[in-house]
Amino acid sequence: MSTHIDISPSLSGYTSRLYTQTNSSTPVTATAVESSLLDGGLGTLTIPANGFQVGDSFAGVLIGYLSCVGTATLQIRVKTASGILLADTLAMTMSAATSKHWKLDVNFTVRQLGAATVASIASGGLFAYTKNSGLNFEGVNFSIINNTTFDTTILNTLVITAQWNTNNAGNSIYSEIFTLNKTY
Repeated sequence: MSTHIDISPSLSGYTSRLYTQTNSSTPVTATAVESSLLDGGLGTLTIPANGFQVGDSFAGVLIGYLSCVGTATLQIRVKTASGILLADTLAMTMSAATSKHWKLDVNFTVRQLGAATVASIASGGLFAYTKNSGLNFEGVNFSIINNTTFDTTILNTLVITAQWNTNNAGNSIYSEIFTLNKTY
C-alpha cells in the first residue's frame, strides 16, 4: 500500500512559501533600543488589508548567534509594522553566552476576521539558546491571544525585534536565517 501526496505549485510558487531571509541581520548590540532582527530576503512579510481568512496559519523560524553578559535580559517581540503585538517572550533573564546559537520558533492562527476588538489571532512559540556553561538549552516558551488590537482590515507587515535591558557591548544578537511559511 502506498500513499501519494501531491504538492502543486500556485501561480507564484508553492502555496506555503511566503518569505526567506537572504542576509544576516544587523547585530542588535550595545543598545537598549528595540531593533529589528530581520534583513532583506525573497518573498513577502505583508498580508494586504482583508487578505486573511479564518484558520490561516503560519510558522516562522529564526536562527542566529548571540552573546550576552550574565546580568542581561533580552526581550523578543513579534508584531506588525504598525505595532500590533503578535507574540512576546517578555524580558528573559539570560545566562552568560559567547557566540552561541539561538532559535525562535513561532506559530500564528487567525481566529476571527475584522477590525480591532473583533479580529483575533493566537500565537505561540519557543525561544532557545545554549549558555557558556553547559549543553542544555535555556529559554522560554510563550503564547498570546490578541483579540483587542489585531486588525485584518488593514495591511499587516511582520516585524521581529530584540531589546536588551542595557547598552552593554557584551550583549549582541543577530539572525542568519528566517523563513515564514503558510501552514494552513
